[in-house]
Amino acid sequence: MARLTWIAASAIFLIGGSVPLSAPLLAGPGPGSGPEDQTPPKSDTLQEESRLALVRYVDGEFAKVVMPLPAGKSGFHLKAGAPLDEHALHMTLQGHDAAANPGDKVQITRLQFREKQIAVQINGGGNKGNSWRDHLQLSVGGMDPSQTGADTSAPSVQNAPGATIYLDFDKPLPDMTPDDLKNDLSSLLDFGGQRSAAVQWVDTLPPAVQQAITDKRATFGMTRDEVIAALGKPEHKVRETQPDGTEIEDWIYGTPPGKTVFVSFDGDMVIKVEQFP
Repeated sequence: MARLTWIAASAIFLIGGSVPLSAPLLAGPGPGSGPEDQTPPKSDTLQEESRLALVRYVDGEFAKVVMPLPAGKSGFHLKAGAPLDEHALHMTLQGHDAAANPGDKVQITRLQFREKQIAVQINGGGNKGNSWRDHLQLSVGGMDPSQTGADTSAPSVQNAPGATIYLDFDKPLPDMTPDDLKNDLSSLLDFGGQRSAAVQWVDTLPPAVQQAITDKRATFGMTRDEVIAALGKPEHKVRETQPDGTEIEDWIYGTPPGKTVFVSFDGDMVIKVEQFP
């Protein structure tokens, strides 16, 4: 009943003309997608789907350092699409120790999207707090990296010095793919051959679940983390108590009358997936 009420209310609201009649699903490219599988940018500004893909496939990624990375909360500013300003890097390093040197293995632990800049935190950032570690765990499906099949041979980013790279744009953030962002950072970080903790976590899942994530769909028996990996975070949530006292939570992707998917959870497990129309 709550589901039907939500659909009816959404339809009435849309008919009133308050919002566009569109409902894209918030899902990025599937795990393991190469550049040819990634949806090309379709807008001059960063889209929500692209933002989700960047968080999913760059946040948590391991890389090897190409040039020394300055420590300290002031970080280093890198201009997108331009060659590395080695003189500016040298001057910055004069005032700070190097957080990492060429050949060191580091991990992206947070991406912050600003109007004309992306702040890329390395090993917790130059001004470490307590929240970055929780954010990293979320990026690999909300699980402890030691339980996900992540590369435990890498130095612990909890104890390693941190750094921040500020990727500057001269305009509002453009639409981009994960490979675009990695290319912009390539003068400082080499992602070649390194696999994200999120992708490694997906590789530990049953084949049927891996395929569902690749297909960007939810299926019976999936967990909440697995649904987020497949579809992203839901646009809406609705809770409904059944006659037997069981509480069901619906995650809703899309808005009527457009394509709308309801993923129903009993506890942490998907028990039903419905699509309208």
